[in-house]
Amino acid sequence: MSRPIAVLRPDPGNRITAAAIEGRGRTAIRLPLFATRPLAWSVPDAAAFDALILTSANAVRLAGDGLETLRGLPVHAVGEATASAARRVGFDVVSVGQKGAAALVEQARAMGVRRALHLAGQERTLEAGDIVAAVLPVYASEALPIAPEAAAALAGSVALVQSARAGARLAEIAPDRSTIVLVAVSDAAAAGAGRGWRATAIAAHPETEALIDLAITLAD
Repeated sequence: MSRPIAVLRPDPGNRITAAAIEGRGRTAIRLPLFATRPLAWSVPDAAAFDALILTSANAVRLAGDGLETLRGLPVHAVGEATASAARRVGFDVVSVGQKGAAALVEQARAMGVRRALHLAGQERTLEAGDIVAAVLPVYASEALPIAPEAAAALAGSVALVQSARAGARLAEIAPDRSTIVLVAVSDAAAAGAGRGWRATAIAAHPETEALIDLAITLAD
């Protein structure tokens, strides 16, 4: 019998990912662990930077009108979903990283970036330093209360973990992690969840489609 696949990311991504899983004939558990909201932020002088670093499509979706001032900066993005979100609002995406934020910084450095601006979430893994001249939080991701019966439904599932923070939150609420197969977007996301899961696998690329493919393979 195929395991259900638990989608833990915030909406609207939760609905989109769950629908993609269901479209492939599988059962999706829709359980957002966080809700995102925009933060007020002051738009800096774009001339002070030579690139924009984006590690989440949420930064594009929630940053608001301030993005207009920064549109002349070339974008280095983690994952195709983030890159696509940036392209849709008119940014020139010059590189797409497949190994997380730290690897993207190295990639940007190799391409000549010296003063990058990182638009980020309030909780993040990448801080200012080296070629990252400034980090601006433009959205927050806040934990949602999870009912015991909702957490219990995770037993026997394959759970998609798309951040270290989501991994840690899943570890908090899972009634018996030994029954759950973890599919993580990165090493950092897997590390956030800790040990004790039935199995842990990491997607080859930080893309939702790669996570779904791997989850379906492990669900059978």
